[in-house]
Amino acid sequence: MASKKKLANIRNMGIVAHIDAGKTTVTERILYYTGKSHKMGEVHNGEAIMDWMPQEQERGITITSAVTTCDWNNHEIHLIDTPGHVDFTMEVERCLRVLDGALVVFCAVGGVEPQSETVWHQADKYGVPKIAFINKMDRIGADFFRTIEMMRERFNSTPLIIQIPYVPDGYFEGSIDLIKQKLITWDQDKLGLSYELSEIPPDVMTQAETYREKLIETIAETDDTIAEKYLEGDTISEKEIIDSIRKATLSLKVVPVLCGTALRNKGIQPVLDAVVDFLPSPEDVPPVEGINPKTNQPEKRISNDKESLSALAFKVVMDEGRKITYLRIYSGKIKVGEDVYNVNRGKKEKIARLLKMHANKRERVNETGAGSILAVVGLKSTLTGDTICDEAHPIVLESIDFYEPVISQAIEAKTPDDQERLSVALTKFTDEDPTLKVKYDEETAQTIISGMGELHLEIIIDRLIREFNTKVNIGKPKVVYRETIEKIVDVERKFERELGEKKHFGHVKLHLEPNRRGSGLHLVNATDGASIPDDFIPGIEEGIRDAALSGVVAGYPVTDITVTISGGSFKEGESTEVGYRIASSTAFKDGCSQANPVLLEPIMIVDIITPSEFMGEVIGDINARRGEVEKIEHKGPISEIKARVPLKRMFGYSTDLRSATQGRANFSMQFLRYDKS
Repeated sequence: MASKKKLANIRNMGIVAHIDAGKTTVTERILYYTGKSHKMGEVHNGEAIMDWMPQEQERGITITSAVTTCDWNNHEIHLIDTPGHVDFTMEVERCLRVLDGALVVFCAVGGVEPQSETVWHQADKYGVPKIAFINKMDRIGADFFRTIEMMRERFNSTPLIIQIPYVPDGYFEGSIDLIKQKLITWDQDKLGLSYELSEIPPDVMTQAETYREKLIETIAETDDTIAEKYLEGDTISEKEIIDSIRKATLSLKVVPVLCGTALRNKGIQPVLDAVVDFLPSPEDVPPVEGINPKTNQPEKRISNDKESLSALAFKVVMDEGRKITYLRIYSGKIKVGEDVYNVNRGKKEKIARLLKMHANKRERVNETGAGSILAVVGLKSTLTGDTICDEAHPIVLESIDFYEPVISQAIEAKTPDDQERLSVALTKFTDEDPTLKVKYDEETAQTIISGMGELHLEIIIDRLIREFNTKVNIGKPKVVYRETIEKIVDVERKFERELGEKKHFGHVKLHLEPNRRGSGLHLVNATDGASIPDDFIPGIEEGIRDAALSGVVAGYPVTDITVTISGGSFKEGESTEVGYRIASSTAFKDGCSQANPVLLEPIMIVDIITPSEFMGEVIGDINARRGEVEKIEHKGPISEIKARVPLKRMFGYSTDLRSATQGRANFSMQFLRYDKS
């Protein structure tokens, strides 16, 4: 059970960055230096501990966020290594929703890259305090100060330089710690396990003093006590500086910045010190807020074990057929064997096992309390975003916003056995991944999977083949059109025929007129009951609906028409339901042919967020796709563009948008209505 002291010694943090900034390498070094692993895994040879999926090892990228726990300076660090690729940005989003702090890794050569901006804005959205690590300082073209400038410009933030690189003769040897006023160098014979603090070399002393002065000036702007001492020329102790930086970091006023090269084993221990010194414990985070479902009133829960239980399920994974749910516990505690309440589903669930995760390995625990991030076995009904709480004191925490899929692909099983496996696999995948959508399109007889990008769907199909041994054919989905009319017409048809020794008669008059977009097919009965008995009206309506399933232009369903049954006639003994159904069906088809029939295509509403400097290219591309820009909103360095674009013009858009904006723009797309081509 977590004590008050223990809670103050917990850090829930994530490592976030643009793809290829060295995030996973940083994580691997953290695990090695904290004694969690005894061998350094490398991403480039597929041995990174946190990249345990075969798809991750082959591609050298992180696809799924991996959770681990390690200890540093008597602090327990719960660490999540998140993906950097934009297709898996939802993994980052749901982790930042439950984390208290973030370590943002930048490449010293690339600086602030596109996905760095996305993850930074995601962290800002949830008010997550950040520290930054400028990695790859050993690379040719590394520029620490240019990266700092980019952070200032792109994020509108205050980077607080607490280390500067020591680069004699152009080779990165170590860091100058501006708080301790020492040079830090690492022992490469021991893989950087040990490091040494020494005096700052005279040739960089002036630069170190200048940046220390800037450090003190920056924190003096946020801390009156430091300001007073600074102005009076008093000595400011190391502890006072650290306490002041901590306060400023927690209130999101500054972002402490460190530097190093993870691959060369330099710079990681000071990062761990910074995590402990500057990032929040669960006690430092404001109480979690939610709604009491009984009263509909807002409620808060303080982070301690004595409060009623409140926890958020932020990730679900299927592991060897078992469902594992990742929880962030905000208040209260959980024990193995006890019942908990899923307030979103209105169901009791039993805790079968509690697991501390180390990537895909695990350690069993019997009980855990506030501030923990861990995995639970036994929550059968719980999905991502659900709140777990005490039934007597229910609370619904704010769920996680999921992005809408932007790309679709058609898949079909090769054999009936594969079809069965495909259905099971896709159900499991959609439980795991809320950004994956699956639907069966009866009009094209295809299973359509939709996701966040081409790589996202490629990974899903790869997993179908490997994990479920399912053979599938893959194709592009067809765009399904609709048909309508543009003219008002009146049409009359008779059906009179002998079928199997029985006469069938039907005679109807229909009035067809076009209706507003999105209104569907409306049928109106305007007969008086004398010309056609009411008993036959359902048959006439059925004939019209059947005919409307296949239009006269290209066989697509007909919509946005009002059909009025205006009259007809009746023959005693000869009028039949079959006669009226055939007459009404023929009349409808002929009427559509005369009423200037047209094709309607699906129009999507597309919401694009792009850095303002690329706005011209983005709008030009929308126009080239026959799109219409509806609204442009400027939000500082970012612009939001809302446009209407035909669906058939949106295939491949995610790739084209990234190319046009250096990968810095993103978009969401949803169906608006069917309209004329």
